[in-house]
Amino acid sequence: MLSDADCPGNASGARRARKRSSGESPGEGQTLRSSRRQKRTNNPPPGQSKRKATDTEEEDDQSEKKYRKCEKAGCSAVYPVCFASASERCAKNGYTSRWYHLSCGEHFCNECFDHYYRSHKDGYETFAEWKKVWTSNGKSEPSLKAFMADQQLPFWVQCTKPDCRKWRQMTKEAQLTPALAETYRCGMKYNNIKIEGPDQCSQPEDLRVAEVSDSWWHSMLILPPLLKESPASPFLAAYYPDCVGMSPSGSSSSVSSSEVKADPHRTVHPQISGLSQYFQPFYQPNECGKALCVRPDMMELDELYEFPEFSRDPTMYLALRNLILASWHRNCKKVLTAEKCSQHIIVRGLVRVRCVQELGRVLHFMTKKGLVNTGVLRVERPLLPEGYRSKNVIIIGAGASGLAAARQLQNFGTAVVVLEARDRIGGRVWDDTSLGVMVGRGAQIVNGCVNNPIALMCEQMDIKMHKLGERCELFQKGGQATDPAIDKRMDFHFNAILDVVSEWRKDKSQSQDTPLGEKVQEVKKNFLQESGIQFSELEEKVLQFHLSNLEFACGSTLDKVSARSWDHNEFFAQFSGDHTLLTKGYYALLHKLAEGLDICTNCPVEAIDYSGETVKVISSNGSQWTAQKKNLIHFNPPLPERKLKAIHSLGAGIIEKIALQFPCRFWDKKIQGADYFGNIPPVPEKRGMFSVFYDLDPQGKNAVLMSVISGDAVAAVRDMEEKDVVNECMKVLRELFKEQEVPEPVNYFVTHWSKDVWSQMSYSFVKTGGSGEAYDILAEDVQGKVFFAGEATNRHFPQTVTGAYLSGVREASKMTAV
Repeated sequence: MLSDADCPGNASGARRARKRSSGESPGEGQTLRSSRRQKRTNNPPPGQSKRKATDTEEEDDQSEKKYRKCEKAGCSAVYPVCFASASERCAKNGYTSRWYHLSCGEHFCNECFDHYYRSHKDGYETFAEWKKVWTSNGKSEPSLKAFMADQQLPFWVQCTKPDCRKWRQMTKEAQLTPALAETYRCGMKYNNIKIEGPDQCSQPEDLRVAEVSDSWWHSMLILPPLLKESPASPFLAAYYPDCVGMSPSGSSSSVSSSEVKADPHRTVHPQISGLSQYFQPFYQPNECGKALCVRPDMMELDELYEFPEFSRDPTMYLALRNLILASWHRNCKKVLTAEKCSQHIIVRGLVRVRCVQELGRVLHFMTKKGLVNTGVLRVERPLLPEGYRSKNVIIIGAGASGLAAARQLQNFGTAVVVLEARDRIGGRVWDDTSLGVMVGRGAQIVNGCVNNPIALMCEQMDIKMHKLGERCELFQKGGQATDPAIDKRMDFHFNAILDVVSEWRKDKSQSQDTPLGEKVQEVKKNFLQESGIQFSELEEKVLQFHLSNLEFACGSTLDKVSARSWDHNEFFAQFSGDHTLLTKGYYALLHKLAEGLDICTNCPVEAIDYSGETVKVISSNGSQWTAQKKNLIHFNPPLPERKLKAIHSLGAGIIEKIALQFPCRFWDKKIQGADYFGNIPPVPEKRGMFSVFYDLDPQGKNAVLMSVISGDAVAAVRDMEEKDVVNECMKVLRELFKEQEVPEPVNYFVTHWSKDVWSQMSYSFVKTGGSGEAYDILAEDVQGKVFFAGEATNRHFPQTVTGAYLSGVREASKMTAV
């Protein structure tokens, strides 16, 4: 697409050449003509003065001026004009032995070529110095054409007056800056002084500009645009600039390409002032496996599908996409518009016009995908054109996924109403402040903050997350601390067992699946028999502690979980970086998401009828609700069998929480500032009963501990009174701190998610015989009318608020295509 190869042209639509009439100086006093397709003729166009002869032979031999058209097949410029005017013998708008084509409308003559290329000419040193910089930073060929495009073409700038928006060519010496692009008005000198006289906006636009938007114009472009001083430059210092859409001569880089070549395995993380440490939108060279991260030198599959015209040479697309992503992460608190981005498109020539035109398409694509202009952002004007918007959408459920979809769609310009059965928003996010600090009855921890949309929303709201430390001492019955060496050794064996399970499942089909608990015991037994190793009683208890963490992660006893697919999402890039505690709770984020949305609480949905052209949602009040979970909502017609089968292949995982407020922080001396501590189960049957205690105010004065109930312990406490659960928990704490007096709690709560009529679960897991594909099937829409979101529809990030949020963003994006 962007090559020197000849391309077939279309000779139709011929027009006579016309003088350039944009009202701007083209530089060096020459008159520029339109490069639109023109009738072929041996005579100069009307009104064109003959070029003065430059030697005696031409004066004697030529009675009439000769003209030469561009030899590039398909080029519309019958009478090219040299933009360079570098040589004293420049052909300007006359004859030259060869025209060098950069685009349809931009050429330089053979005399100007020689001026820079020949070592005895005045311009050679300028070219040589540029070439030295280019080769030291870039990877592409430092050709003379690249030099002319990078250094000699004039800049183009667009009038910012709303009723004008015409493009003007700047003088050759003038430099374009973001500040000038932001404020330019027709007739403005480049020191922001307005030219007095007639309205300069009334002057016609250069005819060449109209051609730029034609698809064939892009195919006739010899060199792709390479931006200077792109906002993406600091993010991409470890890359060759010309591989990521930037000019090697104009991209400030803290790491030279020579350093990258010298150490190809080096990973360089940019240090950008004011940028959140969790914002890493681009892979660095040799990096992989980071969620929501893109390769700045490659197009993603969905990008290729949306923009197939850039498949041969993606440079322009990459330049624009990288600029947009970098600009968004530099300031995610305000809407990113095409106008803001276009100011930073600093590239010479008419290709800047094309870049600005394409920018809007790229920005709309990235906006609807939720890559930019997302999170808790509220907008005054729709982010997408009318063609992308649904007429109206009804969202059932005001949890993280429903609110995410609603916020996105409303920002796009779609009318949205949210129906919520509870008297509150949040779903399985439910924050409690009754103990003096924020305690999440549901989710409260962020697992992996790098590129996590939760971290993005915290940045937008200036909310600081508490980074969880790695230290977690394990205490035994009687209060003795476990030797860290034993914990480390048993952690190794625990992970080794899971590694063997991973190897076993590689050639196993769904029908050959087995419960994870059985497989773990089988592998452990075989290991002990083959190695002759015998675990001590304490080592066995520590192993049970790690198994309880596995049940916490799955939300179920291991006898129900698939050994083949228990960690199916690990095959995809996951969120890396710090694990954090949201001390202000998830509700602060969801409340901000919900601002300005039309949400109807206490509005349970009874039926969804999508049999006609429009979808009907029938609601009832809570007192009429008698159905069980699986048939809580009646669909007409019934959901496809494929989707129902997927629903049944997933389990409804349950964990419960207990939070205790004490009159003093009795654990401080023993825990020494750690964020949590572990409880070694005295017997395997109690391994899920308060296995880990979290200090919810480790740097503060509040004395609140929270613990988790998982595995078999969930069933054990299901029908217990809250005070009885608290008594069991206090027995454990008094054993762990036997050397001191443990006071009675002054306040507490115990969750009952298993009895919650609207959720009856904590998060999903893959049951034995199921697979991760079930998440994808649940995410499939039905007839383009009914869409599904929630953590159980997110194969990449299930079981998390992040996964639920992203599923809502995903569905909003899908609706723009309907």
